[in-house]
Amino acid sequence: MARRSGKAPTLATVADEAGVSRQTVSNALNSPHLLREETLARVRRAIDVLGYSPNRAARSLRTRSSHLIGLRVEPATEGTANALMDRFLHSLVESSNGAGYHVLLFSSGDADPLAGYDDLLRSTAVDAFVITDTYRGNPQARWLEGRGAPFVAFGRPWNEPGSTHPWVDVDGRAGVTLAVEHLVERAHSRIAWVGWQKGSYIGEDRRAGWVDTMHEHGLATSRLSARGDDTVEFGRRAAQALLESESPTAFVCASDTIAMGVLHTLAERGLRPGSDVAVVGFDDSIAAQVAPPGLTSVRQPLEQVAVEIVRLLGQRLAHKPIEQRGCLLTPTLTVRGTS
Repeated sequence: MARRSGKAPTLATVADEAGVSRQTVSNALNSPHLLREETLARVRRAIDVLGYSPNRAARSLRTRSSHLIGLRVEPATEGTANALMDRFLHSLVESSNGAGYHVLLFSSGDADPLAGYDDLLRSTAVDAFVITDTYRGNPQARWLEGRGAPFVAFGRPWNEPGSTHPWVDVDGRAGVTLAVEHLVERAHSRIAWVGWQKGSYIGEDRRAGWVDTMHEHGLATSRLSARGDDTVEFGRRAAQALLESESPTAFVCASDTIAMGVLHTLAERGLRPGSDVAVVGFDDSIAAQVAPPGLTSVRQPLEQVAVEIVRLLGQRLAHKPIEQRGCLLTPTLTVRGTS
C-alpha cells in the first residue's frame, strides 16, 4: 500500500486498494449519491486505510475557492504590554479550521493601509478577509466594499455609522463600567481615568463608561482624568501628575499598557497596589497575569469574537442573508491583587 511504501497516496492508489476505477473514487469524493452503498463503503475504507487527502490545489481549480481567509498583520509596537492580537489570531485560526478554512497572514510593511489587498484579490488567493483596525479610520472596509470582496470587521465602523458590512466588536464602555462598579464596591470614591487621546473612538467609548458610572454613583470626575499615548511611559507620568494634584485612591486605565505605567509610579512612591492604591487595566494581557501582585483587568471575549467572525464569513461566502450585521459582545472583569 502507499502508506507502507512511504509515498503519498493518490487517487490511483485508492482505486487499486478498493478494487475500483479512478472515476469511482472521484464519484465517492464529489458525488457519493451516484454509488451503491457497498461500493461507497469500500472506497471510504480504502481512503481511511491509506490516509488519502484530495489534492487541495486541484479542488480549488474546480470550485474556484481557496478556503483561505486573509488577515493583514501590523508590525509589533515597542513599549507596550499588549499581545491582544496574538490571542485573537490564535482564536481565529482555531475557529477557521473548524469551519474548513485557514488563515493567510500578509504583511503591512509599508505605510499604505491597502497594501497587499489588491494583489490577493487579483490572484483570487483568498476567499474573504478579516480586517481589524477600523478604529483608526483606515479605508480597508470602504475599499473592499467597493470591489464586492467579502469581509468581516473586528471592530465597529466608528467613522462610517451608515456602513452595511458585518462586524463583531467588544463593548468597551460596558467593560469599564464593570471596573468602576468593582472599585465602588470596595469603597473607592476618588477613581481616576487614564486613557487615550481624544481622537480615539475606542478610547472615548471606554472613557464614557467611567464618566457615566461615576456620575450614577454621585462621584466627581473633574480633574481626575488624563489623556495620552498607549505607552507605559505615559501611564507612569499621568499617574505621577494625578497623585500629586488629586490624590486618587484608584485608577482605571484604557489598556494594560497604561496600567503598567501606573504600577511603575506606585512602586517609585513606595505605594502598594491593591492596598494603598487600586489599579484596573483593560485587555487582560499576559503582563496583567504575571506582574505582581496580578493586575485586575477587563478581559475581552476574543474566543467568541473569532467564532462570530467565522460564522458571519460563512454566511457571506454562502450568499446567505445576514439579519444582524453588528454583533456586540460583553467583556468580563478578571479580579487580581491590584484591586
